[in-house]
Formats: sequence, structure tokens, C-alpha cells
Amino acid sequence: MSDAFTVLWTHDTCRALRKAGRVGERPPVAFSGVHSSLPAWSGVRPGDQVYALHVKQREVFVVSQMRVIEAGRRDCCGTAPTTWEEPAYPGHDDWSMLGAGGCGAQAVHVDATPVCFDVPVSGEVLTKLAWRNRRGQTRGLKYVVDGRLEKSNSLQGFYRLTPEAADELAEVVSSSAP
Repeated sequence: MSDAFTVLWTHDTCRALRKAGRVGERPPVAFSGVHSSLPAWSGVRPGDQVYALHVKQREVFVVSQMRVIEAGRRDCCGTAPTTWEEPAYPGHDDWSMLGAGGCGAQAVHVDATPVCFDVPVSGEVLTKLAWRNRRGQTRGLKYVVDGRLEKSNSLQGFYRLTPEAADELAEVVSSSAP
């Protein structure tokens, strides 16, 4: 059985996606890291779903839904660098804003929906979002007031959704598809 996760894409990441003209394109890769500069996609396996979220003016958006294909370097990633000055993943320069230059970055190949910034998560769904840790303990999304997110602290990171919350986000994505 596959799992579902959320990852928060920062304003800088989303700004870089827009500036590079990636809106409407499907990212082939995202990046995980061992340093706090990147979310660590720990526990992710092929087939798992990852929802890239973005918060703008206290509203949460699904930027892309990604199905994990494989983690690690592949031929498409380009030649591994021999010095720190060389790009880590030259084959994915178009998507480097997703963390290719992060400390200890590892490529995670995905099959994704196109990047967009117009798929809002309703206040009702926000109240239903919950994550579970490896011990089975769950927690909900904090700081939701009147259907809006006051602080994004509890979204920052890479977290495993409960099956019910994963279904809610899948419905948000599928209902927005043309």
C-alpha cells in the first residue's frame, strides 16, 4: 500500500518556478536533502504520492501532486560533479529551483501534475488534514482560523498524511482537473 506525504514549497521556490516559466509544466524530479536547507523525503517509496503545497496570503494551494518513481541518480541527471563548483544535477537544470543545489541533495524522480498556483485547499479540508508519524500518532494542522492558515509552521517539512487526509487532497486535485 502506498503512502502520501506533503512538502511545503517556499515563496522563493515558487517565485523561481514562475520566473523560469515552469507553470503548466510537469516536474520530472524533486530533491531531498540531509541538511535543513531541503526537506528530507525520508520514508518515501516508489508509488507514494507527494503533495507540494504553497501558502500565499494565508491560503493553502496544491502546486503539484507527484507520484514517486524512484529516488537516486539516473542517466537523465547528468554527470555527477567532480568539484563543488559544478552543478549537482546538470541534466535537471530546468528544475534546479526544487533543490538541486541543496546540501546533500538527492534526486527523487516523479510523475507529476503540471505546476499551478490556482488549486486552493478549502478551509473545510484544512481542518481535516492530519499526519501520522512512524509510531502511529496523528496530529492535525495548527493555526487554522476561519478557514485560513495563520502560520505555516506545521506544514514546514516532509510529513506522512493519514489515509483520510490523503483522500481529501486527492479529491482537491481531481476536482480541479480540466
